[in-house]
Amino acid sequence: VRTLSQGIQIAIKLQEELAHPFTIDTSEGKITTSDHFITTTVGLALTSGHYIPEKGGKLLQNAEIALGQAKKKGKATIEVFDDTLGQTVWRQSRLETDLKQAISRQELYVQYQPIINLLTGKLHGFEALVRWQHPELGFVSPGEFIPIAEETGLVIPIGYWVLDRACQQLQEWQQRFPECQNLTMSVNLSGLQIKDPTLVQKVKGILEKTGLAGNQLKLELTETALIENVDLASQQLQQLKAHQIQLSIDDFGTGYSSLSYLQRFAVDALKIDQSFVSAMTPENRNLKIVQAVISLAHALDLQVIGEGIETAYQEEQLKSLGCEQGQGYYYAKPLGVVQATQLIQEEVDR
Repeated sequence: VRTLSQGIQIAIKLQEELAHPFTIDTSEGKITTSDHFITTTVGLALTSGHYIPEKGGKLLQNAEIALGQAKKKGKATIEVFDDTLGQTVWRQSRLETDLKQAISRQELYVQYQPIINLLTGKLHGFEALVRWQHPELGFVSPGEFIPIAEETGLVIPIGYWVLDRACQQLQEWQQRFPECQNLTMSVNLSGLQIKDPTLVQKVKGILEKTGLAGNQLKLELTETALIENVDLASQQLQQLKAHQIQLSIDDFGTGYSSLSYLQRFAVDALKIDQSFVSAMTPENRNLKIVQAVISLAHALDLQVIGEGIETAYQEEQLKSLGCEQGQGYYYAKPLGVVQATQLIQEEVDR
């Protein structure tokens, strides 16, 4: 093979040949035509010039990297190794290795996005959001490192660390601002944490250590995380509710929205996904979708939080539809501790 085009043609031909239906006759060891199929995923790597036997191992390694990327995209795909792919895989490997030490090295930190009571315009609470400042790579987006944390299971210790830090912070604010005892703290739970048999015990321990009341903590879970194991999730949520902890379904409308699931889970609120709220205008159907979600929630005695509010129009529409709470860049981006404290101080001074 001398060119990329030739390599792809061979890969396609290989896929076509292996895709022919077949059966294995175990009695005679014969292969005959039937309705069984093989799908083939291919990773390709080319040398930059003439092939050098001593570099054959590197070539195979590159092909394996391409194959791994192809598998992530789905069955019967072809992926070609290039420098960009190599750098991407290297970065992911680096982040996975460094993420294991990020907590102990104090590279992770928490920011707090305000949640507003839309009926009164007052500060209702905050959502705790984890961030990572890598000492060499700089700021690493949550969209990049959270999937790695989920794949490796590191999301469990990171999740409990965020919960502990957020509860401590709210307790510190309550001590400093006695007027703000009703502020709440929202923290995300991952699907792996829901499966953790020690979840309730750990959450209870954090509340006891920080002195925070259960009804001041809100745990947010995605629909996808809940339906991965419905029975276990239902049991875990019931136990959390026994400690007065508030529960909400995050990103509602983007997963497996189902009345049967909503009836099974002991939740208090639905958070409308920002993809609906931020695109809500008089000209599109998102407004109708938001209206339907709010009506559904109220019919089930659930509160509603609108996420991703960016304009006064969106705020006004949510208020007119009876949405109780909202958050988004219209109010503030996620804030550091100092900025969030200043916001609370402004609330007290009103």
